[in-house]
Amino acid sequence: MNEAMVLMIPFIGTTLGAAMVFFMKSQMNPRLEKLLLGFASGVMIAASVWSLLLPAIEMAQEQGGCAWIPAAAGFLLGMGFLMMLDRIVPHIHMVNEKLGGIKNDLQKSSMLMLAVTLHNLPEGMAVGVTLAGAMLADTGITLAAAQAFAVGIAIQNLPEGATISMPLRNEGTSRPKAFWYGMLSGVVEPVGALLTLFLAEQVVLVLPYLLAFAAGAMIYVVVEELIPESQSGERSNNGTVGVAMGFVLMMILDVALS
Repeated sequence: MNEAMVLMIPFIGTTLGAAMVFFMKSQMNPRLEKLLLGFASGVMIAASVWSLLLPAIEMAQEQGGCAWIPAAAGFLLGMGFLMMLDRIVPHIHMVNEKLGGIKNDLQKSSMLMLAVTLHNLPEGMAVGVTLAGAMLADTGITLAAAQAFAVGIAIQNLPEGATISMPLRNEGTSRPKAFWYGMLSGVVEPVGALLTLFLAEQVVLVLPYLLAFAAGAMIYVVVEELIPESQSGERSNNGTVGVAMGFVLMMILDVALS
């Protein structure tokens, strides 16, 4: 599998999720939705630890600096960056449909697409920076590990693509148009991955910071949106089971293929 394909894997996951609109007649079963949201949370938490933070610490040690500084600084910067975007970019929170970002007159469908796009940005950055680590020498990140990480992100993108296309279809949007909107929400992933990959290759010394930055950005999405939504209402245990399944799967993929 070449590097370009690795960059596209998460986008393919979002596209496949959006394609559910062609096969499902109504809204996704709430139990299944909570399970998938929890699964996505577990994948992102495990990926943040094994694929991003631990390699950042190991690389900082090899560079001869204080091992925890890049991980801590990058993580907090990533959290802060997503928090800033959350305050600026118009979107709608999936848990309580509360509006976020600056005031606007956008339609609900557009706000929902922006919300998922906001979620996908750190995932694309994370794929790009892990791939950069695999392509550079002496980083401790293998191409197989970068591929496993991209596959894990793609799996958790499946429900996010459906989160866009299914509500649009239920509001009367045609199936092809609903699919198109869902697919568009994932375009930011390969774009963000490519930009991060380019930056990391140019400045090797900042790679530990970029790895931790991506981890912080992903954890922000998990804490702010995915876990609250998976635990809202009834059948919250499904979300908890999903977290366990996603965490273990991503941990196995990373450890087995690293």
